[in-house]
Amino acid sequence: MIDRAAISAARQRLASQPHFLRSTPLLRLPGAALGVDCAEVWLKLEHLQVGGSFKARGMLYRLLANPVPDSGVIIASGGNAGIAVAAAAQALGVRCEVFVPEVSPEAKRARLRALGAEVVVTGAAYAQAYEACVARQQATGALQAHAYDQPEVVAGAGTLALELEEQAGRLPDTLLISVGGGGLIGGVAAWVESRAHVVSLEPERAPTLHSARAAGQPVDVDVSGIAADSLGAKRIGAIAWQVSQRHVHDALLLPDDAIRAAQLWLWRELKLAVEPAAALGLAALQTGVYRPQPQETVGLVLCGANFDAASMG
Repeated sequence: MIDRAAISAARQRLASQPHFLRSTPLLRLPGAALGVDCAEVWLKLEHLQVGGSFKARGMLYRLLANPVPDSGVIIASGGNAGIAVAAAAQALGVRCEVFVPEVSPEAKRARLRALGAEVVVTGAAYAQAYEACVARQQATGALQAHAYDQPEVVAGAGTLALELEEQAGRLPDTLLISVGGGGLIGGVAAWVESRAHVVSLEPERAPTLHSARAAGQPVDVDVSGIAADSLGAKRIGAIAWQVSQRHVHDALLLPDDAIRAAQLWLWRELKLAVEPAAALGLAALQTGVYRPQPQETVGLVLCGANFDAASMG
């Protein structure tokens, strides 16, 4: 189980690489500035993190906490986790191999190659890329990083919630968190515990945690839609499932058109260029899927920015 002690330990270990990770800004706006009837909306701008997503935290911690063989590190990823591993591997001077599914955007593949990673495109979805990655790891002995379901990865993600609390001097009343495999919400919820409400948000066409809660256990789901490249896990991670049963208040679903509208709004009104996965929090507020109280402070994590900028046209 990931807890606050594990996240604090991750923060201390990550401090050994002070020139890699960024302390990302926290933008605090009145709810009215976003058309929301609440006191404030806090935007944690984690899309400005190294590699363009929050995953840099957990992936660097995974590499720092384990010996890396000559064969390097290997991962299956829709894009963001692979980019984070590639950036960390480049910084530490180790080899990196990334297996990506066919649904992954070319922009993410190009970024991986620019970071020196060997990119293998295989499988229609993440699950097939993961199977190929496991087979390759068994042949090479490389250190395997998982996109969302390893203790170091989840604890590393949790450091952004620790950082947010330090920046604001407190937690918001509610945190709305995008969920794919659950690394982000696992880390955030483990840090927050019962001190604020944590609400999971997923696309209707990729409902891993929502389906698990309905079934009472993790189950496989069909994955498609606008955010499938980054929220495309077939099943919620075991760590996220354990944490969420204790510390996640609710699990909500959003349609693709609302996610897209929120993504475009963030660019048009705030000049924040983020991928669809990062727009679910605003989409939940704009559509009323989540309705805050007038005095409530709501926190959103803009979790990534690895997408084809031409799609914003």
